[in-house]
Amino acid sequence: MKPPFRADHVGSLLRPPGLAAARKNQDRAFQEQAIRQVVAKQEAIGLEAVTDGEFSRDWWHLDFMAQLDGVTVAQNPGPKFGGTEEQPPIPAVTGKLAYSKPVMVDDFSFLKRLTKRTAKFTIPSPSMLHLRGGRASISKQAYPDLQEFWHDAAAAYRAALAAFAEAGCTYLQLDDVAFSYLCDPRIRDNCRRNGDDPDALPRIYADTINRALHGRPAGMTVTMHTCRGNFKSAWVAEGGYEPVAEAMFSCDVDGFFMEFDSARAGGFEPLRFLPRGKKAVLGLVTSKSPELEPKDSIRKRIEEAARHVPLEDLCLSPQCGFSSTHHGNQLTQDEQWRKLERVIEVSKEVWR
Repeated sequence: MKPPFRADHVGSLLRPPGLAAARKNQDRAFQEQAIRQVVAKQEAIGLEAVTDGEFSRDWWHLDFMAQLDGVTVAQNPGPKFGGTEEQPPIPAVTGKLAYSKPVMVDDFSFLKRLTKRTAKFTIPSPSMLHLRGGRASISKQAYPDLQEFWHDAAAAYRAALAAFAEAGCTYLQLDDVAFSYLCDPRIRDNCRRNGDDPDALPRIYADTINRALHGRPAGMTVTMHTCRGNFKSAWVAEGGYEPVAEAMFSCDVDGFFMEFDSARAGGFEPLRFLPRGKKAVLGLVTSKSPELEPKDSIRKRIEEAARHVPLEDLCLSPQCGFSSTHHGNQLTQDEQWRKLERVIEVSKEVWR
């Protein structure tokens, strides 16, 4: 089976003690050894898609975007994560966007050398250059017309995909909270304050992603992950996928990792818009808390989803990564691995 796999995962894993300090001190040897160990663990429990746990970065999105020409990091002015005073910064576009040098390609190449399984790499979607700050965070001097901004964003991502493909990447995931955030009225109000029309944004984001994927390298599977925020087990948005489903499912990716671990994500009804042949990876196992989901309850929810889309077009995963940032979520390493093992166990029972 090609990706996404019946039992898959979003990508980030809890960092081992000492990794944050090692990265701060530019101790590459420590980082590489940590990645070797986490790759071996993923293989040992039976995962087909193997990541570096995102140990090669501090933030799921900023490390990549900040290396694009024209992007800087700014303070987050918008809706906040609850339950924590610390808030992640956001990207700001202060100049012309471009991909003029390889970004994270060496990190992927190192991962690929370590595994005979499918090496999976994740990068933020081009939508993430815009969502949190919107028009207000994009230089009007560099981009008096946002159409040119979207054109340059797509071009930069086409170049990035080509660079990963040249390095041998066959499984790339675009992490995109934009669609699910736009299901929340509070986020939509913030978009208006930023100078944007939230009704127009889902289509703009989908069109930009499709231009980025135009002519994508042969043999590369591209998926999209969307969730409602994941920072130290905190979240930002809530609301079902209904307002954005048609636009989101028009994205020319091979599969959609979708958060369904709580009532905040709504029901499975929007899956009726999923095009046949595309995969919906059901995020039914939460990465935000340590409690292990019973197998029977996971199977029951898969059956509910299969009322709206054929079972053969479904897969299973945690709803998000376990450590979207270097801080990590509020559970232990053992609890994390038990959850991933549970995903594998259930997938074998459901898709024999």
